[in-house]
Amino acid sequence: MTALTLCALVLAATGMAFGIWQWAARQRTLRRLNQMLDRAIAGGFVEDTFDESQLSALESRLARFLRGSAVARNTIAGEQKAVKSLIADISHQTRTPVANLLLYASLLSESGLSPEQQELSQALIAQSEKLSFLIHALVKASRLEAGIVAPVPAPGPVGPLLEDAADQERHAAQLKQITLSVTPFQGEAAFDPRWTAEALGNIVNNAVKYTPSGGTVTLSAQMLDSFCRIDVTDTGPGIPEHEQAEIFNRFFRGQGSRSAEGLGLGLYLTREILSRQGGYIKVASRPGAGCVFSLYLPREIFPFC
Repeated sequence: MTALTLCALVLAATGMAFGIWQWAARQRTLRRLNQMLDRAIAGGFVEDTFDESQLSALESRLARFLRGSAVARNTIAGEQKAVKSLIADISHQTRTPVANLLLYASLLSESGLSPEQQELSQALIAQSEKLSFLIHALVKASRLEAGIVAPVPAPGPVGPLLEDAADQERHAAQLKQITLSVTPFQGEAAFDPRWTAEALGNIVNNAVKYTPSGGTVTLSAQMLDSFCRIDVTDTGPGIPEHEQAEIFNRFFRGQGSRSAEGLGLGLYLTREILSRQGGYIKVASRPGAGCVFSLYLPREIFPFC
């Protein structure tokens, strides 16, 4: 064996040993990073190893990020706990005063009042009921946002959901001589019955409220590839295009809706309820041509639901 060949073999062996060392070093660092992530997920990360390599520098930066994430997570958890406590206090502290307002106003209206006093008494009852509704709606929205309560979707038939929503508004529709109808539907989707009934009820209530006397409101549904779409179609005044992006925001009242009773929370709640079940809501409308509100319910339970 020549000296040149021996030198080449030594260099090859050295290169192979260096490559093995680098591979082993990378493996050790990757194991350390995996351990850091596992401890971070479990909530118990502590940085305990330092050296001067580039990978160690990456590890150090990741450690700072994980520490910051842990602090942020703890802060959010504390804020959510405070919000839950505040909502519980508001709900508890306002229930009795509002109930008393309604009781005393009702008793007052039943006593011997003059026509003018009777009118003021009825206004007091109406405002007390509005206050009660506002507090309940705000508490409900806050409980959804804070994750205190959450819809629990399960497979169920959609037809009874449509029928029940129509039944809730049938009396109001009859008073305005509005034709309220439901197109028969056979099919299932994944939804929380109680919360979804409230979401759909908000839409049907609005449709009856804003449709003029003699108009029509129709509930129908159809199956799509991934969703079941529920349509609430009315012959009301419609919504201008520039307002359609805003109507699902909290407390938004369009120019054409300010003369009607309402707080601007119904559509916001509906959007929140649907989104927390993996669904969504859309509106199609033109001024003078009515509205079609479409509620999309997933046909299967979404993984995050």
